[in-house]
Amino acid sequence: MFSQQIHIVNWQDQAPVLRAIRESVFIHEQQVPVELEWDEFDEICLHILAMSPQGEPIGTARLLQDGYIGRMAVLKEWRGKGFGSAMMLRLLEESRNQGTKEVVLNAQTSAIGFYERFGFKVTGEEFIEAGIPHVRMILWLS
Repeated sequence: MFSQQIHIVNWQDQAPVLRAIRESVFIHEQQVPVELEWDEFDEICLHILAMSPQGEPIGTARLLQDGYIGRMAVLKEWRGKGFGSAMMLRLLEESRNQGTKEVVLNAQTSAIGFYERFGFKVTGEEFIEAGIPHVRMILWLS
């Protein structure tokens, strides 16, 4: 349904848009310290950009070359409308296309149910990352 609104983008071309979404969700809404949000991996990741039906940027996520999914964010007013699921399906499709055997992520504990719907399983104990409770989750791809 939303697949035409989920795009693979290049960090070098779309950094201002991707940064704006992540700043809104992580830095402003969730109070993640600025210095923890930005790292050297952005330049080498595959990035997803979700667009509203009106063409506004509303969500993003990234996939590292080792199958690690991170920085998944949807602007507050667009949550619960299917864009996060569409982004995850696209990330999993790209992972399979790359021949990835397992996909890993650190999920905020409040989002465990979201990731479980895609088959992710919690592995390990809860930990704190950027002041927020997380768990490590893994999905084995067939």
